[in-house]
Amino acid sequence: MFSFKSVGLSMVMLALTVTCFAAGGGKIVTSDPSKHFDPKGKMPSEYTVKFQDAQRKALPFEDKRDFDEAKKGFIAAPQYKQIMAEAGHVAWDMGSYEFLLTDKEYDTIHPSLQRQAVLNMAYGLYEVLPGKIYQVRGYDLANISFIKGDTGWIIFDPLTAKETARAALKFINEQLGERPVVAVVYSHSHADHFGGVRGVVEEADVQSGKVKVIAPVGFMDHAVAENVYAGNAMSRRLFYQYGVLLPRSPFGHVDQSIGKNTAAGNLGLIPPNVIVEKDFEEMTVDGVKMIFQNTPGTEAPAEMNTYFPAMKAFWAAENITGTVHNIYTLRGALVRDALAWSKGINAALYHFGTEAQVMFASHSWPRWGNDRIQEVMRSQRDIYANLNNDVLHLANQGVTINEIHNVYHPPKSLQNQWSAHSYHGSEEHNSRAVINRYLGYWDANPATLIPLSPRDSAPLYVEMMGGSAKIIAKGKELYDQGKYRHAVEILNKLVFAEPDNQPAKDLLADGYEQIGYQKESPSVRNSFLAGAFELRNGIPQGASPKTSGPDMIRAMSTELWLDFLGIRLDSKKADGVEFTINLMTPDNGEEYVVELSNATLTNIKGFQAKDADLTVTINRSDLEQTMMGAVSMDEQIKSGKAKLAGDRKPIDQLKAMLVQFDLGFEILPGTGAKDLTPKKNDFAQEPLPIDAITD
Repeated sequence: MFSFKSVGLSMVMLALTVTCFAAGGGKIVTSDPSKHFDPKGKMPSEYTVKFQDAQRKALPFEDKRDFDEAKKGFIAAPQYKQIMAEAGHVAWDMGSYEFLLTDKEYDTIHPSLQRQAVLNMAYGLYEVLPGKIYQVRGYDLANISFIKGDTGWIIFDPLTAKETARAALKFINEQLGERPVVAVVYSHSHADHFGGVRGVVEEADVQSGKVKVIAPVGFMDHAVAENVYAGNAMSRRLFYQYGVLLPRSPFGHVDQSIGKNTAAGNLGLIPPNVIVEKDFEEMTVDGVKMIFQNTPGTEAPAEMNTYFPAMKAFWAAENITGTVHNIYTLRGALVRDALAWSKGINAALYHFGTEAQVMFASHSWPRWGNDRIQEVMRSQRDIYANLNNDVLHLANQGVTINEIHNVYHPPKSLQNQWSAHSYHGSEEHNSRAVINRYLGYWDANPATLIPLSPRDSAPLYVEMMGGSAKIIAKGKELYDQGKYRHAVEILNKLVFAEPDNQPAKDLLADGYEQIGYQKESPSVRNSFLAGAFELRNGIPQGASPKTSGPDMIRAMSTELWLDFLGIRLDSKKADGVEFTINLMTPDNGEEYVVELSNATLTNIKGFQAKDADLTVTINRSDLEQTMMGAVSMDEQIKSGKAKLAGDRKPIDQLKAMLVQFDLGFEILPGTGAKDLTPKKNDFAQEPLPIDAITD
């Protein structure tokens, strides 16, 4: 029998914390990992137990190199298990996952996922290259890396939150001697790689040039814009992919595959003062020579790897980690290009991988030795290429988006390599994403081109199946046979037809739960377990994490903000209303025309309409206060900071037409929508969820 303890997992021992703190501010208490946190929750069925046992026998658990690498270079762990946010809540809590550091094999967790979850328990300061490169791990979803320059630290990826980044810097200085931060590198445009920057440097030092902040071309645009337009929907969906309010328990949240979880502190953003624009660009900072490799359109729209030739060290950003990543991320995002990702890794392999002696990244743990580095680089290169090529191979033979997830499987040679396993992504949803990227969502069956909405089609199915009693009886029969997806297929119809049928919702939740227990990918596991939670209990308060801070709002372009106003416009209220507004922001020299016509709000930069109904003149710095909800537009007008020329009626009309999106909208029927949205003044709604840009 495979034992997790047998591979050296006593490397980190943490005190048990019985309170599960959720990023959204909620608390769910679970004090005994052997007991389900939900009174309606079920233990793993005999079929789930058999499935987990089969995985333990089939997977390459004899390969323990990852465990050796994960603990290599350990220097020290801090005495504390929690990091507090400035607002007074717990921003980070490694102690809440201590149930993983035992010898117990949990049948509620896929054995491969339990292995990954334990590997991600590394906590403290680690030496990557003696006297040169260090990492603090286990302080956030990502790692924070420290390169020792001639006079100070060069920091790669300063985590999500100011509080965790500040704690990491303090800890390494306590252990190795205090050194100033001379540069920060943002490897890419996701928040867990830049959000903690204010915990390690002062903005004035960046503006003066005393501290370099280096980022890939396109960083600012993508860091802000990637998730604005559908930001509210992404926030809501986070509860599913990230399980943000699931208790930390063998029955709930156990890991996020690329780290334990995301810190719930203050997210900031200091704009970079050095941009890497070329495909390969050499730079020396504080005596450290670096070669940056831009890899746009891989894990992030703006991302770059880094090679340190004097150290033979390769920084893989988030392009090469201990998991197959998301081609489609379940919280919602544009579908990524698996082939471009593979080619980016291949370029890194042939430019740097043939001589590198250590490879480290913003997640997971380093690999040492050139043979090992090339092995991992090739496995990750090949799995992304195989995903792209094999899925399209099947699609060209008629396999559709609604079938591919049941057909595509990586070759055995990749299944037997841990670095090619799908933790953050999954074979199921990534394979569908590849088809979606090339062929779209339609399977070419006319019956599915303009389908009925589930609430409209479900009553028909229920009627034809003989009513709710027969469906529940058949669903229970299928559940008892371990045919959980079959049970879910019919019970989902019943729940949509009868949203108040709690026995149906409870049985559907039971099916979701067993499927979740069996999934290797925590994103998929969390999605099923979160669905089960909501079916049983309704939508929890605080289902979405804290929204972004002032830095992210300031970084939004005015055009992006105006576009988002267009999305918030209620077209039914706007029907028949027309106006034209000139907007001028003198402090940055921008001009816009904002036009409402045909119940649609549009804008164009660099123009002013001659026949505008209203001209609004306000400094961009003042407008930002309205964008973030600190000062209303009416207050700006009264104070004279916003000057009006013409009829102010369009402002009042627009205010009345804007919808304040609710973060607690219902996903599953009958779960009880809740208004979780903090109300803002007139034109403001923060569209950027803190976690939505971490993957």
